[in-house]
Amino acid sequence: MSRTGPSMYEFTAPFQNPSGSPIRELFKYLSEPGMISFAGGYPASDLFDVDGLQSAAARAYQASSRCLQYGPTDGLPELKRELVKLMGHRGVECGLNELLVTTGSQQGLDLLLRVFVNPGDVVLTEQPAYPATLQALKLQQAEIVTLPVDGEGLDVDKLAALLASGEVVRPKLLYTVPTFANPTGATLTRERRVALLKLAAKYKFLVVEDDPYGDLRFAGEPVPSILALTAEVEGSRDRVVHFASLSKIAAPGLRVGWTIAPAEIARRCIIAKQTVDLCSSPWTQAIAAEYLADGSLERHLPAITARYQLKCDILCRELRSQLGRAIAFHQPEGGMFVWARIDGIDASELLKHAVESKVVFVPGKAFFADKLDAASLRLSFAAPGVEAIQEGVKRLKHAYDAALAAGASPIQSSFGRKA
Repeated sequence: MSRTGPSMYEFTAPFQNPSGSPIRELFKYLSEPGMISFAGGYPASDLFDVDGLQSAAARAYQASSRCLQYGPTDGLPELKRELVKLMGHRGVECGLNELLVTTGSQQGLDLLLRVFVNPGDVVLTEQPAYPATLQALKLQQAEIVTLPVDGEGLDVDKLAALLASGEVVRPKLLYTVPTFANPTGATLTRERRVALLKLAAKYKFLVVEDDPYGDLRFAGEPVPSILALTAEVEGSRDRVVHFASLSKIAAPGLRVGWTIAPAEIARRCIIAKQTVDLCSSPWTQAIAAEYLADGSLERHLPAITARYQLKCDILCRELRSQLGRAIAFHQPEGGMFVWARIDGIDASELLKHAVESKVVFVPGKAFFADKLDAASLRLSFAAPGVEAIQEGVKRLKHAYDAALAAGASPIQSSFGRKA
């Protein structure tokens, strides 16, 4: 039985009138026959290394007491050792006491906010930003201050000016997805990363680096992670918390993520995790440990990146062919997303026509804490097949024409026209 008006229950302030994920609200359309989805940030199911994961699972289950019993809150030791090796290949040295295994990297963010951010604390975030991050910050009752991005990621010069002016006083942390960002697909340049670390050291705020897509590069030159670059900026290592995950590069069903943080922060996150789930699933941790130990991930990644490059190229080509100058976007060098802006219509209105044409995407409003760009939208090329991408863009063009015919009016934005 549903109720309207004031609730009969006394919920805490953040949950008196909460809003759910705007992306997951779109999932109701995915069960409709013939629907093509550019919406969810799902990896391609047909690229899962099923054989490799099955083999890893069989090996893990040989020590059944290990994977069927409770495990340490901070993660199985064998998995932590493999993750330390993996981070070493990524140019980062870290100790076991700095690494915490989490149930996906989203849990890492939740734990960090619980131990670090009080209601009213200032938190900086790039904009547009990942909606689940904005949702977590709002539920923590943080004061969100947004910073603009361009084709090279976060505008660090704007951040420096903001901090120097005193307009923002003592921010607690800055959240960024610097490599193939969700939603923009942009990558923060090396120069900007070093500049950001210098600001963090000077103004004593945490840089929270979320890196789920870094291994999905298929073009251009690799850029070291912000955590890896702390070696070049004195005093900055203590100012970085790094999140990573196997969800986008192995399988999200494993729910294996990890946090690398200064030991003092990591210890408190471990205590916070004890009250949440005691430990992440030892079963999937053991599978992940076996999968990493025999080099399966390293062998399989090239197949994923090659397919994603093909899909990204086809999506961008079809967008140019079908929509021409009506659409502006930056073509990414990796990751899973193309961030675009379509002239002449609110993307939320376009979505209504798109659903009728059997194609869905995420309107850009979902990624803004303020100063909405209503004409923006996110398209994910990872999950749909090549033919589905081609057909999906044709349907998007049909929806755009239908929206204009229905009387949509032009929308202006500062988003650059760079294809």
